[in-house]
Amino acid sequence: MKNPFKKANCLIVQSEFSAFSYWNYEDVCKLVGAKYPAAPLGLLTVAALLPQQWTFKLVDANVETVLDQHFEWADIVCVGGMLPQQSSMLSIIKRAQHFNRPVVVGGPDPTSQPEVYQCADYLVLGEGEVTIPMFIADLEAGRTSGLYQSDEKADMTKAVVPRFDLIRFKDYLHVGIQYSRGCPFYCEFCNIVELFGRSPRTKTPGQMLCELKTLYDLGYRGHVDIVDDNFIGNKTKVKKVLTVIKEWSEFYKHPFYFSTECSINLADDEDLMQLMKDLDFRYVFVGIETPETTALIKTNKTTNVNKPVAATIKKINLYGMIVNAGFIIGFDDESDQIAENMIRCVQDSGVAMAMLGMLYALPNTRLSRRLKSEGRLFENSSTFSTDQTPVDQTSTGLNFITKRPRIDILRDYLCVQRFIYNPKSYFSRVIQTALQLKWIPKFRPGFIDRLKTGKAFLNVSRQLGNNRSTVWPYFKMLLTVLFKNPVCLEPAVNLAAMFIHFQKQSKFIIKNITREIEAYES
Repeated sequence: MKNPFKKANCLIVQSEFSAFSYWNYEDVCKLVGAKYPAAPLGLLTVAALLPQQWTFKLVDANVETVLDQHFEWADIVCVGGMLPQQSSMLSIIKRAQHFNRPVVVGGPDPTSQPEVYQCADYLVLGEGEVTIPMFIADLEAGRTSGLYQSDEKADMTKAVVPRFDLIRFKDYLHVGIQYSRGCPFYCEFCNIVELFGRSPRTKTPGQMLCELKTLYDLGYRGHVDIVDDNFIGNKTKVKKVLTVIKEWSEFYKHPFYFSTECSINLADDEDLMQLMKDLDFRYVFVGIETPETTALIKTNKTTNVNKPVAATIKKINLYGMIVNAGFIIGFDDESDQIAENMIRCVQDSGVAMAMLGMLYALPNTRLSRRLKSEGRLFENSSTFSTDQTPVDQTSTGLNFITKRPRIDILRDYLCVQRFIYNPKSYFSRVIQTALQLKWIPKFRPGFIDRLKTGKAFLNVSRQLGNNRSTVWPYFKMLLTVLFKNPVCLEPAVNLAAMFIHFQKQSKFIIKNITREIEAYES
């Protein structure tokens, strides 16, 4: 390999997600000419942390084919990702080594279980701001392999601006930026606090403006996703940064609208929600997990206790934000009535985009450690062979001995999955959300984007209108929203478009879970 500190060709590969993942709504992306929902922010940040005299090429396997020519061009290959990308990452490592290219691997899954990735030349674990300089020093010294890890947390006030110039914006529905790392809560099943700690570390308002200005100067307009696992982990700081971004956005005539992920206590702070409304936050993802109080308490999801879900979601809707939510079946302390309770919770809340998963003991979490100590965690529970591709927790879960009979959990999961993604159930939730949503958009798309939106609407109407199971629920939804809250027709159609993805995904899940139940019974 050439001396990397003089000039090196660095290939950065975003590994592939399954087409059946909850998050991979590529069918919806195609409606507006995009290829994949989210740009690979983590790898764009890695590129900014590596020596800037290098020449970079980022290839996202979710939007284009990774070719042999890419490896032939490269002097060094970098890859990283999460548990659902494990098989793809290992495949990329193997291909790079076939071309005798050294491979650097990092990210959440390698950090949580580095033993799975021993085949890589360099394991750069934890937060890249801390461990990448260690790797670079060894590379400069001529070392051909190494493992780099540290318990030290990165100082977010010194964070770099991601290399947004390495992607084609048109390939993605939205581009992400990060404001904070860490979460003050300590849910047993979550690996965020294990990876990033419980004290939220934040960027300064100036840093956030710099990243937004970088996107603006590169010509990007539209959806910006703030990728934090809990955006409101420090409410005092987040209000300050939102106030500054609001002034900037008004000066630049609102070039972006936003989405993020946060805890359900967002609904307790009306000043914060008003700031988010003023900035045109349109979507928030909230972890509801389960409607059953006992299970919430036992898994330490205490922030959700005594929160009436339907009323809480409605309150957030009143500030113009659509709530997407995560739900989990398989907790030790859930009741035998969980299916009925979960269906009622989802339907009463009006959450259309409900991510229903089976409990998964992620590596290096309090849950996995407890289950292991109890002798209940399956051996190699988070590693996958080549013929066993992980999708995500919506189809891959229960990697442990359950307290309730396993077949009962599977049947309950199947029951809820069938109900909430039945067209009639789904579109009734779209109507509920659209009618209680108080939406005042600030971002105004340009003429070309409006044409794309119009074309997408026609495509959605054609696909759903030509399907016997969706034609009546879809057009009933359109007419109801048109006459009762016409300003929210656009977000309602967006949710309708998402059903194209969810229908495909739910069929895949139902088929797999049915097969698993049949195998269990036989």
